[in-house]
Amino acid sequence: MTVSVLVETGRVETETRPVPTPVPGDVLVEIAAVGVCGSDAHYYRHGRIGDHVVTGPIVLGHEASGRIVAVGDGVSPSRIGERVSIEPQRPDPDSVESRRGDYHLCPHMEFYATPPIDGALAQYATIGAAFAHPVPDSVGDVAAALFEPLSVGIASIRKSGVTVGGSVLIAGAGPIGLVCAEVARAHGATRIVVSDIDAARLETAARFGATAVVGPDEVAGLDPFDAFVDASGAPSAITAGIGVVRPAGRVVLVGMGASALTIPVSTVQNRELVLTGVFRYANTWPTATALVTAGLVDLDAMVTGQFALDEVADALDADRVEGSIKAVVFPQRLSGQQGTGHQDHGHTEEEKAS
Repeated sequence: MTVSVLVETGRVETETRPVPTPVPGDVLVEIAAVGVCGSDAHYYRHGRIGDHVVTGPIVLGHEASGRIVAVGDGVSPSRIGERVSIEPQRPDPDSVESRRGDYHLCPHMEFYATPPIDGALAQYATIGAAFAHPVPDSVGDVAAALFEPLSVGIASIRKSGVTVGGSVLIAGAGPIGLVCAEVARAHGATRIVVSDIDAARLETAARFGATAVVGPDEVAGLDPFDAFVDASGAPSAITAGIGVVRPAGRVVLVGMGASALTIPVSTVQNRELVLTGVFRYANTWPTATALVTAGLVDLDAMVTGQFALDEVADALDADRVEGSIKAVVFPQRLSGQQGTGHQDHGHTEEEKAS
């Protein structure tokens, strides 16, 4: 199979590798689509994210969908041919965290594209059968791949506690901020304000569930919110957001930013705010499927760039293009060739024409 490999900081190359064989309990997935995440771009440009350091060649990509083409022992052969969305996690089922239901916090986690674990920018990949989630034919391959960032939004809004008639401020109108806005709307929130420094992104947020959009300088003058979700990682945005949360409200930090920052402790104490973080997700794929099939979340609309497997470098830099939201790579395609994967399942007209 052909694989895209980050061979060193700033350099990706395609190479040929054997198709992996699924071990007992695993399935082999022919990868149809892979979304490019900010973490992929960060590894590409900087070689590390916090304590996670790239020390050797690695395959990036953890937002993936495809079709099961083989199964390991203990998995029903009836699953062959099934279209799936991949939850890119391999927790230790016997860890304390997994046993109590927080499997995403397992200290022995093997997560796609987190060093040294290879990800999904390849024509085939294996995953535990329970983490290959079936998707209906009404859901396209691209949307199925983007269940992963949608899951971050689901986890974030769950932690925010926002529900029917509630209000939330979301800082950052990138992909995670946008899915948070859509999920908040699906939860019944009636006041969803998104802030960002980029006017074009704010314009996009208005199409993705925001009831209002504001610049960073406008946040301090806003009426209080039930919750604040930071999807920016910017210290100034976090401080401003905390300042407009009502007493006993919630603050959820999901954006990647500085490893340490100063927060207004007196505000947190005096208002008895609940401050928490989001690190991945657990038990979100059924909710993602329900939201997308019900038409409450539009993931296809987020896609602003499509790339073949040998164009991964361009895909990783797509976030630097004005107006970019989400780049998607199709591993069964090489530049100049027609895709060979199963990609005629409810895609955008642009993708069907490519």
